[in-house]
Amino acid sequence: MSIRLYPVQPNDMPRVGYHVLVNGMDVPTDAARVSAVPYTRRWPGHQRTLDQTEGPACLPMYADEPLTFEVTLPRPSDHVVIRPKSLGIVPELLSPTKVRFTMPEPVYCTVEPYERHEALHLFIDREDYSLSDTGDPSVLYYGPGVHEVGQIELKDGQTLFLDEGAVVYACIRAKDASHIAIRGAGILDNSHNLEEYLFEYHTENNDTAVKNVKRQHTIQLEYCTDITIDGITIRDSLVYNIRPMACRDLTIRNVKIIGCWRFNSDGIDMHNCENVLIEHCFLRTFDDSICVKGFDCYYEGDVEAAVKAAMYRNGQAYDVFRHVLIRDCTIWNDWGKCLEIGAETRAEEISDIVFEDCSIIHVTSSILDCCNVDYADVHDVTYRNIHVELDEVIPVPKIQALDGVPYENDRPGYTPALICGEVIFHHEYSAGGTRRGVNRDLLFENIDIIGGGKPIVVFSGFNQDAGCHDITVRNVSVDGKRLSSEADFQWFIGNFCDNIRLENHSEE
Repeated sequence: MSIRLYPVQPNDMPRVGYHVLVNGMDVPTDAARVSAVPYTRRWPGHQRTLDQTEGPACLPMYADEPLTFEVTLPRPSDHVVIRPKSLGIVPELLSPTKVRFTMPEPVYCTVEPYERHEALHLFIDREDYSLSDTGDPSVLYYGPGVHEVGQIELKDGQTLFLDEGAVVYACIRAKDASHIAIRGAGILDNSHNLEEYLFEYHTENNDTAVKNVKRQHTIQLEYCTDITIDGITIRDSLVYNIRPMACRDLTIRNVKIIGCWRFNSDGIDMHNCENVLIEHCFLRTFDDSICVKGFDCYYEGDVEAAVKAAMYRNGQAYDVFRHVLIRDCTIWNDWGKCLEIGAETRAEEISDIVFEDCSIIHVTSSILDCCNVDYADVHDVTYRNIHVELDEVIPVPKIQALDGVPYENDRPGYTPALICGEVIFHHEYSAGGTRRGVNRDLLFENIDIIGGGKPIVVFSGFNQDAGCHDITVRNVSVDGKRLSSEADFQWFIGNFCDNIRLENHSEE
């Protein structure tokens, strides 16, 4: 039985003053920058202002034994919550500034004395990420300390290893590579990755992405096979944290994503991949958290021709997305959707997708979402055993119309949709395409909600051939009470939808 504290490197991010004892040991906390309000602006030529952000604390460590925490808070609180609540960890308030609790096993969770703000994130790894041979020529090794790297390109058979206490400032790329891995307990920090502005753009109420910047995702994988991403923390991504495109046999586990506050800093957005496992991850994002997508529309010139070239390449077809299991992940969403199919769905088929045993601890927009804006036949998708926690007041996400306009939460009763399935044309994401897809054979099962009023369920189709059908919503509970009829929901079924069923199996 052992505990190992990871070294914390200095940085200039905002820092919350928690003092933490673990099994009587004084442990250091790390810092990050996150969004304080769900407020964004479509590219005027610069990032949002820092007064819209705040600094939580993070505690990274490894343990294989029960842990007792004694936490001194930065200021008084009369109510401290540990999320996910489904862990059943209830802190003891020793004083207005001190709490104690026991964690029977390693988990990724949050300690929240001030509701959504200034949380303490506990990243307790269950696996020991020690590397016995740092001189292996196939391993790109970064040890404890700060490393200014810029760009890392992985080739066949290579492993990038970030050891505990390492902070590597870099973007990672791989294309047409096989048998590659990114592993370790270190931090991949993207805060030094800045956009390249091509021209100035300042406009009011812009509702379309402006192509006045070039931006790089933190981890970009294209046409790769047999990929593992395991254990690392990704901090302060410029755009997507992890973006696999046309990849096969991909495993992502024990990854922590934090520090997302810049525009479009999605978590894991995948495009036309096959055989994917994502498990035991924690994601706090400032846009969609985990997305299964077709190819998107961000190509120069003829979009449809570019997508076709990407789909059928070197004699291989990448025109489907199938065989995906996403399980035991914890989601804190500061902007965007939580677990999503779409919105971009340029694929002939998206199928055999399972989200299960996931906890959604904070939300701002649709929670379980299937938004088909292109032509995919989306079918055999399951959302099962999902735990959702809703704040008493959920801040409504807004687009900032103009610099200097402050955020205002003017809808105190706002609740996003629990379940949303649509086939639509989107003026931007559909990029002029004329084909529309279908959503069918979807199952939403065993959804447990804490807080909120009547859950919102929305389905709508595009036309008779592009609708939503054969969809089951089964066993939804709010605060432990099983909902038994459509009257217990805000239930909206639009045009071109059929066989949308609510089922309530008897409680045992």
